[in-house]
Amino acid sequence: MSRKEAKSPRKTAQEHPVKRALPRAGEGKRGVDGHLAYLLRQAHAAVRQALEKALAETGITHPQFVVLTLVRAYGDLSGAEIARLAVITPQTANTITTNLVRLGALARHPDPSHGKVLRLSLTETGRNLLARARPRTEAVERDLAATLPAEFEAPLRQWLVRVATDLGDPSRDR
Repeated sequence: MSRKEAKSPRKTAQEHPVKRALPRAGEGKRGVDGHLAYLLRQAHAAVRQALEKALAETGITHPQFVVLTLVRAYGDLSGAEIARLAVITPQTANTITTNLVRLGALARHPDPSHGKVLRLSLTETGRNLLARARPRTEAVERDLAATLPAEFEAPLRQWLVRVATDLGDPSRDR
């Protein structure tokens, strides 16, 4: 029997079971009864999607925006430093920075104290991209803050920082 003959015939539309509606964000386990880690992941995905949409017309992605923002905030950075600050793999940092160099938003130059390390600096193009992108990301931040009672913002920020520092500490026992 040939491989083609061994395949089962395709099912018709009538033979497929009816798909049930999956819960939307806020429903069932995607709501307040869900696992906290999943709820954080779900919120992160929603924010990331909103930021990508807001940045679409600028020609850069959210990860590229993050890298440009980090270089502006901390000065010339190596790829390894960018990876640590952006909480991404070195390979991902390399892909993002290579694309930003191609765009002319970042420039590579040797580190004066360590010949093998390349530093990345913001160019005029990079500053212009950030100037166009920043108001769009700030609008998303304002939308986020608008749904949060003012008295909850500071404790929420403190808790998020604590989650990142406590769970992100490599010396912490698991």
